[in-house]
Amino acid sequence: MVKEELGIKTICVHTGDIKDEQFKGAVSPIYMSTSYQFEDVAVKRYPRYFNTPNQEHLSKKIAALEHAEAALIFGSGMAAVSTTFLAFLKAGDHLVVQNPLYGGTSNFVREELSKYGISYTFTEGYQVSDFENAIQENTKLIHLETPSNPLLTITDIRAIAKLAQSKQIITSIDNTFASPIIQNPIDLGIDIVIHSATKYLGGHSDILAGAVAASQEHIDTIWHVGKNLGGNLSDFMVWMLERSMKTLALRVKAQCRNAKKLAKFLDKHPDVTRVYYPGLKSHPEHALAKSQMKRFGAMMSFELDERLNASKFLKALT
Repeated sequence: MVKEELGIKTICVHTGDIKDEQFKGAVSPIYMSTSYQFEDVAVKRYPRYFNTPNQEHLSKKIAALEHAEAALIFGSGMAAVSTTFLAFLKAGDHLVVQNPLYGGTSNFVREELSKYGISYTFTEGYQVSDFENAIQENTKLIHLETPSNPLLTITDIRAIAKLAQSKQIITSIDNTFASPIIQNPIDLGIDIVIHSATKYLGGHSDILAGAVAASQEHIDTIWHVGKNLGGNLSDFMVWMLERSMKTLALRVKAQCRNAKKLAKFLDKHPDVTRVYYPGLKSHPEHALAKSQMKRFGAMMSFELDERLNASKFLKALT
């Protein structure tokens, strides 16, 4: 929030920051305790309950970035995904999962959900009709991912959200490849936003974490399962993640600019047969990406000419 006072701009930062009231430090303090006052307090704090000071304040910051009412931080992106799925699915329920999507999510669905009596269907593709065809009478959750990993396909978020709402089905989305800087699915009608915070939110290859943002009602549901599964993040890593996110917008915007230049270069290179990047006009969903993303992201993939050895190519990069 910015206020004008006597011609001077005063920056008031409050969402997600812990004030160092004792020493007035510029950086949020870290609270490493696993034991807090239990009697005569409004909040009974415990790391596994996702409510230590560092956990609580960073959750507010992530919620603000995703335009959500609340958020939770997990020990990994897969902890965030698995806890969310198990919070809204029980024996006899059905899940619709986008294909293509992140391999870890795909593996969890295929290897674990049947143990709980939960059925699932992977869509044939990522068009709205593919999702509609996969819905069954007992479908309780639809999970999508856009841009997808690794082919950067773009799914129509608004259309999927509208479809799910018409059938009273909850929606979740993996927003990792976009980041909240360039895409806010809740504004487009999605119920639950999931991140592997290891990627953009962390940004320095020294943090493994996950995050979920949603309405307070949905977060409460996820919390009740999460505290039993124990997938919380340690307070030191929470503090590291909060530190990293201070540069999130700067990093993502610079990475997007670099990616677009690189994608255009590769798209014209004679040894590259195809580039998967939604910022290219040749991408089949370029217009759709432009309508639901502020930028086109920093992730891309491409195919080399078949006469080239991909492994040798990677080893030759400097």
